[in-house]
Amino acid sequence: MNIQDYMHTLGRQARAASRILAAASTGAKNTALAAIAGEIRRRREALIAANVRDLEAARAAGLEAAMLDRLTLGEKGVEAMAAGLEQIAALPDPVGEISDVRRRPSGIQVGRMRVPLGVIGIIYEARPNVTADAAALCLKAGNAAILRGGSEAIGSNREIAACVHAGLDAAGLPASAVQVVDTTDRAAVGALISMPEYVDIIIPRGGKGLIARISNEARVPVIKHLDGNCHVYIDDEADPAKIVPIVENAKTQRYGTCNTAESLLVARKAAESALPAIAAMLADKGVEMRCCEEALALLRKAAIANAKLAAAHESDWREEYLAPVIAIKIVDGVDEAIAHINTYSSAHTEAIVTENYSRAMRFLREVDSSSVMVNASTRFADGFEYGLGAEIGISTDKIHARGPVGLEGLTSQKWIVFGNGEIRR
Repeated sequence: MNIQDYMHTLGRQARAASRILAAASTGAKNTALAAIAGEIRRRREALIAANVRDLEAARAAGLEAAMLDRLTLGEKGVEAMAAGLEQIAALPDPVGEISDVRRRPSGIQVGRMRVPLGVIGIIYEARPNVTADAAALCLKAGNAAILRGGSEAIGSNREIAACVHAGLDAAGLPASAVQVVDTTDRAAVGALISMPEYVDIIIPRGGKGLIARISNEARVPVIKHLDGNCHVYIDDEADPAKIVPIVENAKTQRYGTCNTAESLLVARKAAESALPAIAAMLADKGVEMRCCEEALALLRKAAIANAKLAAAHESDWREEYLAPVIAIKIVDGVDEAIAHINTYSSAHTEAIVTENYSRAMRFLREVDSSSVMVNASTRFADGFEYGLGAEIGISTDKIHARGPVGLEGLTSQKWIVFGNGEIRR
């Protein structure tokens, strides 16, 4: 079977399965999720062994450190997948939820019902845990899923798929409800994004190149974010005790994630006191600081040991480094910070550190990103941390879903009408 025929077969099977899932009970879906979690724990050793083989091949192929980090499962990663499935099972089922019912002068009652999207195609790189997370979220939201992981994780994804299919079978649901594309041929991606008769939504997760390609070529609606150039702004009324811990966590907890801070803005009145302390922490962590002219002069004067300092270029304000590098700019205040963010940000996640309520509220209202935070690390921009159980991705689009996409983001609403014999006059 050629790739086109293979992908169309997956599509037909997914469309048929989506009808069954849309009508499946909450109990059946939760039974499947619990069974998948059990299978993942039972097959832990096989999963880790497959992941080790994937990692060895990835290192031999010269994959960069950020990708290797995303590819790695380990004991904690396997348990996190299983726990995530159980958390999704514990969440309320959004399908069939009726809201906003109101009576009209004609006598009819009008409301909205939440319904599945149908068939969701997900294209992702490196992270094998996405296979479990995506399967679970699509399943709970009543959608069939076609999952196309990266070639670097093919062994891990096959093992996880086996767990998913065993769990679906245990709940009496079709295995075709979640199908993992079992080929590394890139033509499979082109076919998947060109099947509107079978696929309702495409969600790409990966590098800018992948997502740009999907956005440009897809014949199916896309939920996407291109990159995560996240900002932390230190206001001149920030609590000194909060500044360094927030920046440290936002930048250095993990370098390879889309919610990691890549740019630091510091109010001019706070720079002399706050910036050297921040820079000392970053120097200890081995983070390179690419600074505006004013920040560079201030930090060179501070003579911080082991500080890696460099002059920032225009391109640095837009960069998602995914590495121990951060761009630093001194700004006049909250007005300039908001303007800078709205000019250079990728509209992912931004944070302000301040004790000034009015400035905090202005920042929340005027910064045009999918997540905006006050006195918290950007690393909280995550479906699990937001109480969604897990996420299918983080959307920087403005239509349908924005920010971490959980169960509700995988459904839509249709209008429903309750009548008692009324006719329109």
